[in-house]
Amino acid sequence: MSTKDLKALERLAQEAFNKGKASALAFMDERFATNVVSHYADGTETRGLKDSKQSNSIFYDAFPDMHWTIDDMIVEGDKVAVRYKWSGTHKGEFMGIPPTNKKVTIWQMSIHQIVGGKLVESWALFDNLSVMQQLGIIPKREK
Repeated sequence: MSTKDLKALERLAQEAFNKGKASALAFMDERFATNVVSHYADGTETRGLKDSKQSNSIFYDAFPDMHWTIDDMIVEGDKVAVRYKWSGTHKGEFMGIPPTNKKVTIWQMSIHQIVGGKLVESWALFDNLSVMQQLGIIPKREK
């Protein structure tokens, strides 16, 4: 795929994910490889489309109004590096934390490997500390 095509695919993903859980899961069915692997900064990973969809469902169940904004995108070969902001209101349990109804906004950086128009592997880093601070679980640092 060309650089232009890879960037367009990332924008399509953002649009689908911004329409909510059903749209995001449908996009995943269409554009994620069945053997997709996602690696996270905490050392965990998901393997396969089913686990990837379950992982994303957990976020949508916790933050049903999740909204993504692409801040930067760089393409090299078959990989796309993306810096996002996402926001959402904590309406469901998240990591054992009951709903707080607090709105959070965090950043995330991901590298996506796209082969044949499908996501085959990704590496993601989100600002987990900021989520916990915004939910009031961990105190914010003093300025």
